[in-house]
Amino acid sequence: MSSLAQTGGGPDVPSQARPADLMNWLVAGIGLAAMYIPTYLVAAKGIWQSDDMGHGPIILAIVAWLFWGVKDQVAAAALKPSPVLGWGLVLFGLLAYLMGRVFNISSVEFFSHLLVVPGVLLLLRGVGAVRVAWFAILYLIFLVPLPATFVDAITGPLKNWISVLVVELLHMVGYPIARVGVVITVGPYQLLVADACSGLHSMFSLAAVGTLYMFLMKRQSRMHNLIMVLSMVPIAFCANILRVITLVLVTYHLGDEAGQGFLHGFAGMVLMMAALLLFFVLDTLLSLVFKERKRSVAAAA
Repeated sequence: MSSLAQTGGGPDVPSQARPADLMNWLVAGIGLAAMYIPTYLVAAKGIWQSDDMGHGPIILAIVAWLFWGVKDQVAAAALKPSPVLGWGLVLFGLLAYLMGRVFNISSVEFFSHLLVVPGVLLLLRGVGAVRVAWFAILYLIFLVPLPATFVDAITGPLKNWISVLVVELLHMVGYPIARVGVVITVGPYQLLVADACSGLHSMFSLAAVGTLYMFLMKRQSRMHNLIMVLSMVPIAFCANILRVITLVLVTYHLGDEAGQGFLHGFAGMVLMMAALLLFFVLDTLLSLVFKERKRSVAAAA
């Protein structure tokens, strides 16, 4: 009879623990929603309306999808909470959130995600859950707007380099083109290489797309992955040069209205299409190279 009592009582432990576990996750979810839904609503009326951060809602949806994809693995992770590290991250995250909220610094407010979310996972589940969801956590960085001081420091040199290269390339093929600073003169027209043409935000966008692509492809070669990551900045820079060249040529051949009208927005699409095409081509070539190298090593062995 005692063995029957033990057998019958065994399943009761998980059945009693599960509601408590679900309640903890529910409380955490409500807390995160109470914190960040107002942040998203303000961003939807503000920074997410700009060209620079228009990808914010898409990044948020991708993050939600990534976490949904690992929810079962997080639930199956060993239950070994880390209260000291977890509370430390949550408290620092709350401090960053409050500073960003009170002083209207969106980059600090959004950065708090990177502290609060892993902190909650450490409190509810442990280090194993953070390891499982590492990519979804890191991908939150693409929600963080670039700080204005960083943008100002980088944008000027980028615009200058792009202006120099565009003028040199088009001059080589015979176009009547010159520049003064970041003002390009082509024929009777003058074009200012604005901040949007610096390519900084296109680098950020390509990094978001490229990082997700590499994660989904799960390339085995570390060298392959390293080359792809390092290629994102030069690829985005080259694609942005193509964009500015396109705008200069459109303005020269079709007039200023065409260059500043619909075709100006279309040039932005050309930029991302060219960057993604170069990125995918490089990935394909590297796949062939490292596959051949792997075969050669296997044959030699």
